[in-house]
Amino acid sequence: MEDSGVTSGHEDVWEREHAARLMEAQRRQQDGVLSHAQLTAGGLTRADMIRMQRRKEIVRVHRRVYVDHTGPLTWHQRAWAAVLYAAPAYVCGPSVEAPRAERPMVPGMVPDPIHVAIDQTRRVAPQPGIVIHRLTNLETHAHGGVPPRLKLEDNALAMAHDARSEIDAIASLAGVAGRTHVTAGSLRGALSRFPSLRRRAWIAKIIDDLESGTNSVLEHGYLTKVERVHGLPRSERQTVRATPKGSQFRDVEYVAYGLVVELDGALGHDTWRDQARDADRVLDDLAATRTVTARLRWHQVFETPCRTAQGIARVLASRGWADSPRACDDACLIARQP
Repeated sequence: MEDSGVTSGHEDVWEREHAARLMEAQRRQQDGVLSHAQLTAGGLTRADMIRMQRRKEIVRVHRRVYVDHTGPLTWHQRAWAAVLYAAPAYVCGPSVEAPRAERPMVPGMVPDPIHVAIDQTRRVAPQPGIVIHRLTNLETHAHGGVPPRLKLEDNALAMAHDARSEIDAIASLAGVAGRTHVTAGSLRGALSRFPSLRRRAWIAKIIDDLESGTNSVLEHGYLTKVERVHGLPRSERQTVRATPKGSQFRDVEYVAYGLVVELDGALGHDTWRDQARDADRVLDDLAATRTVTARLRWHQVFETPCRTAQGIARVLASRGWADSPRACDDACLIARQP
């Protein structure tokens, strides 16, 4: 019986040491952030934690979440604190990836909130600095990152679901398209995990376009949002012209006026919105320079279709179109022209 007591005592010591080592490993992995449950599992009592807070060895970040220093928190520490507060949770939305260059905190600065996803069935009390999102079947969308986050493809589709406009939904896809390991196939796999996604069929067509290299969604958007509703001449689409380099397909062509509209549906470039602004400037200059090819991007078709119709109309007028564009509604830019 005595030997049994000695063995039991050794086992207790080993278990306490193992728990302490595990807690220390968690502290290092989590950039010094630990939850109340992790501290307790590591062998600390309530009195221990009160004493450590008094000595500033740990500092409360959120309810039942602590950090091991008193200074400003880094992005990773704020992300870990949010994930541990709402656990089980995953970093998501605009927070799904750490910023490339973290700005040093200065007095009075309020950092951007950390967005985390929890399962749809759960309820978590609001907390300053944390934005809570809810997803059905959360675990199917999760990636085991450090800190835990949603898969890039699933996060993009979740953001597209919440997007207020089509251009914002496109932007969410642009943020991941072309990234390492993100393909049309992986985006389609993510789409299968979102059976109730808003604009699901439309987004599926964009993914198909990415895979095939076509611009069918952008072309349809141009036809319905720019050309028809603003009374522009009827164009020909996907015309074929022989060139010294072989046959060339033209997305949109106004044959009678010698104007070709090329639609660039490329996604994934960091500066795709900057390119859109460049395209705006080029469109403004077309009427004056009599350039015969206009290149448009998602921005011109889905975010500023009225401005785009006005620019195309000016080019057409400079090449002999005698009619005028019409306003698509009372708020249309064309309706405000003198």
